[in-house]
Amino acid sequence: MHRLVIEVDRQLYQQLENAAQAHHVSLEVECRRRLAALECQSRYVQAVLAEMRAEEEPQRAAGEQAT
Repeated sequence: MHRLVIEVDRQLYQQLENAAQAHHVSLEVECRRRLAALECQSRYVQAVLAEMRAEEEPQRAAGEQAT
């Protein structure tokens, strides 16, 4: 799996953490949710998300075959 590292300032990080807690999700899920909301606005974000989904697809397929 590839790792995406995003540098954010302390205030934005705190806002992300607060939103994650409010939605009862992990920080990663909150970031993905926000990226998905931006997907329609940015071709770059669309490309990054498409790459992430493509990388996860073999894992999903393997998980479905195991059940």
